[in-house]
Amino acid sequence: MIDPNELLDWYEREQRDLPWRRPGVSAWQILVSEFMLQQTPVARVEPIWLDWVARWPTPSATAAAGPADVLRAWGKLGYPRRAKRLHECATVIAAEHGDVVPADVDTLLSLPGIGTYTARAVACFAYRQRVPVVDTNVRRVVARAVHGRHDGGAASARDLADVEALLPDDATAPRFSVALMELGATVCTARSPRCGVCPLSQCAWRTAGFPAGTGPAKRVQRYAGTDRQARGRLLDVLRASTTPVTRAQLDVAWTDDPAQRDRALDSLLVDGLVEQTPGGLFALCGEGEVQADSACSDSALTAVKRRR
Repeated sequence: MIDPNELLDWYEREQRDLPWRRPGVSAWQILVSEFMLQQTPVARVEPIWLDWVARWPTPSATAAAGPADVLRAWGKLGYPRRAKRLHECATVIAAEHGDVVPADVDTLLSLPGIGTYTARAVACFAYRQRVPVVDTNVRRVVARAVHGRHDGGAASARDLADVEALLPDDATAPRFSVALMELGATVCTARSPRCGVCPLSQCAWRTAGFPAGTGPAKRVQRYAGTDRQARGRLLDVLRASTTPVTRAQLDVAWTDDPAQRDRALDSLLVDGLVEQTPGGLFALCGEGEVQADSACSDSALTAVKRRR
């Protein structure tokens, strides 16, 4: 088991000063941070989050922004569909929940773009509820300290039960949750765990002699040369322009593999991130000649077919 006092004392001394953890941050602003932090390092998220919440501090402010403005503000965080889903989520919260982020996990799960982790993270970090919050870092700490395994493996239904069993039965439970996550992010890391500075006096993995993982090595995701990179280059061109651009302007953004470039553009159209105007130009959603939001998704497949 993990001693809550050891972990909480360590967190009090060693926690990172992250802006979304500071007093006065709203539930909406915490929700924005959770969207942004998915598969993205803290250092990249922090400046964009600060700009975002200063510009759009509430769900209604975000909902009132144009889709293109949201995509521009998302910048180089990657996975731009998250920005689109965040905009959709803001719209639902503003229209159906009185501009207040719900506190109930089941209600949160009904919102666009919110899954098991994000719903519980908001309930815990924004509303101080005693709910288990499990990300990759937490799963790894529990696997090592409690079960004596090298890593947490694939997510499973057991994860929530494992973490809930560790939570204190008092008001410190939310702080324990963020401390557990911090330990995995800064000390009990995947590749180079710093066991010499770990605050936990008991760790099953350490007691077992640090056994290696038994499963296949985790593949490192490649970015260079992928469709994701090609999509990003095309979006860079569109973000830099306030008017629709020609196909030729997009073509020069990715010249090595024209077929891959076509595939990337098609996927951006289908995802509703890019639209094609009746005149054959391309723009971020909402900035073409067809301004209705629905055009960004309803006509996407038609646009792909028309290009072909």
